[in-house]
Amino acid sequence: MKPTIQWMAMSCILLAGVIACTKIKANETETKSLKGAVVAMGEGTLETFGEIDKDGNPLKIGVSFSKEALDSPPTTLSDGNRCFDHDNSGSIDTDTECMPWHERVIPLPATITRNVDMPFKWALVNWNLEGHIPDGIWNEPHFDVHFYIAPIEKIFGLQRGDCGPEFLRCDQYEIATKPVPDHLMHPDYINVGAAAPAMGNHLVDTTAAEFSGTPFTRSWIYGVYDAEVIFYEEMLAQSYMQTLPNDCFPIKTTPEVALSGYYPETVCTRHDESSGGVAVSLEDFVYRTASNGS
Repeated sequence: MKPTIQWMAMSCILLAGVIACTKIKANETETKSLKGAVVAMGEGTLETFGEIDKDGNPLKIGVSFSKEALDSPPTTLSDGNRCFDHDNSGSIDTDTECMPWHERVIPLPATITRNVDMPFKWALVNWNLEGHIPDGIWNEPHFDVHFYIAPIEKIFGLQRGDCGPEFLRCDQYEIATKPVPDHLMHPDYINVGAAAPAMGNHLVDTTAAEFSGTPFTRSWIYGVYDAEVIFYEEMLAQSYMQTLPNDCFPIKTTPEVALSGYYPETVCTRHDESSGGVAVSLEDFVYRTASNGS
């Protein structure tokens, strides 16, 4: 772990030819809250935020949902983006040839993303009115909250096509589903081919409670492309978010990382009593040094 600098100042005075010093302890609890960008979601808003310590190291990053965003998100199946003319008709049927979600790109606070040791640079929130595969597990209204390591131009270059259950362009699907080395992925996560346009491939924890008959509330996903982790994701049922939860869960961290920097060990969903909404955050960041592949 890269250590946070702790220091003790010395206050000295000359007394009868003797230097007397008193230790002055720095404020170790000093933190700074940061606001990012705000975007509309249905009748409400989403806003990114963060928190750093006195040395500028990340303590928290997240996305805040207003109560209106939780209660009144978009009522249409698709925002009309990520489309592909599958039947070569020369026109697009929004209901069948566009991805069934609404996406919102939100920059994280610039003070955090300018830190060269912060891998996560932007957030992507998707609203899924009818959920998605697998049926009987995640096919209910929910939000996908992604925190991206890969640059936005790379992600939005992933196009809808004909391959896989999420309809990615076929050449990109082959790259997206390449196996991730064992030392870069938690052993509980498997590739189910869920590679999606403007996102990447989604690796799933099949030991999660919803795969054993418990109703889905939230689940942690790893996003990958070309055998590397490109995003962290917390997936949250709308019904769960509307209970205004105050929950934190340990992240099943990967054995090693491909890029040195600060990575979270906890994900939280907290009710903000002042606004009435809910904040989704990555917390308990630790510095991890990139693997050499051994």
